[in-house]
Amino acid sequence: MADFGGTDLDAFRKEVRDWVEANFPASLKGKPNPMAREERGNDPTPEQEAWRKAVGSKGWGTPTWPKEYGGGGLSGAEARIVQGEFARAGAYNPIGGMGVMMFGPTLLEYGTEAQKQEHIPPICRGDLQWCQGFSEPNAGSDLASLQTKAEDKGDHFIINGSKVWTSGGQFADWMFCLVRTDPAKKHEGISFVLFSMHQPGVEVRPIPLINGMAPFCETFFTDARAEKKDLVGPLNGGWTIAKRLLQHERSGISGMGGGMGGSSLSDLAKKYVGVDEEGRIADHDLRNRVVRNAMETKVFQQTAFRVMAESKGNSGPSAATSIMKNAGTWIAQERHELTLEIMGHQGLGWEGDDFAKDELEIVRAWLYGKAFTIFGGSQEVQSNIVSKRILGLPDLTQAQ
Repeated sequence: MADFGGTDLDAFRKEVRDWVEANFPASLKGKPNPMAREERGNDPTPEQEAWRKAVGSKGWGTPTWPKEYGGGGLSGAEARIVQGEFARAGAYNPIGGMGVMMFGPTLLEYGTEAQKQEHIPPICRGDLQWCQGFSEPNAGSDLASLQTKAEDKGDHFIINGSKVWTSGGQFADWMFCLVRTDPAKKHEGISFVLFSMHQPGVEVRPIPLINGMAPFCETFFTDARAEKKDLVGPLNGGWTIAKRLLQHERSGISGMGGGMGGSSLSDLAKKYVGVDEEGRIADHDLRNRVVRNAMETKVFQQTAFRVMAESKGNSGPSAATSIMKNAGTWIAQERHELTLEIMGHQGLGWEGDDFAKDELEIVRAWLYGKAFTIFGGSQEVQSNIVSKRILGLPDLTQAQ
């Protein structure tokens, strides 16, 4: 059921607006969150750190998560107000990454009370970064074929094997990982464990990409250790948890369509293309397409809020996350394409003094954005899920 605001929400909006004005550093206005990206540059500035700590202490980086674990404990309507006031001030949410997008929601559903108390608060504060240990060199599309082994040693597991496409592995403090604990079974022989990346036996090798970044890594385990208390769910019950986490991942990736960060398309267009006598984007056709993308983004955001609200009543995200993942990534890619078109020849730079730092970053972001429809389950995989699980269409490959 939708929640509608009244006078109480008006008072809350004023509280949030006053707080943002008092705490958000003006120097960060219109800039994206550098610490929520898998590929990072320099260490955070004092202003960035101050903003992260301020938002983390309020719990507004994870506004609807339970307050007892460090979240905001807000309603959906209140969370939308926080998001709106951040956007109004040109502020980004400094709490992000895989801990927020995937692992945290999964642990809140499947974790023990002790696990929640230990791991959720640092995620809400942005103190620790998490990475995902799922795909392997010979277990990508067929993830259940994974062979990274966890050997039971009484009070802990010893892990040997390797993972690939470990996003942000070189920056991560902890990993949530699928391991094989029963070699005799496929899906029923997989467990879900957590362990520190800062230990002997964990080696991370970044994988350079064509855009000059290295957001993904190869990760190798040689007698790495995971404590028994960090087994999430039952032994050999990891596949069920993994499927739920992948739904959260797709839901989170879909959100890229609505939260690109930085200047708006309208502001960029007015800067690079110019304005007419009425202060509008001078190019009529471009103006229409910018408005259409803004409308699609707004519609997507409202739909995402509705899906999130419904998922809470339906014991978590559903196959509808596949629809959202495809829609959100298409919107994000369209925004990237429009951004480069707006910048004209300034959107063709790769290096050199003729281009501003922001312009070079936008070009690399455009190229990286091509992967949105691949990672987290490709566009084709999501379409198959929609076909089978939502539309109930027959599997033609089996019918033949």
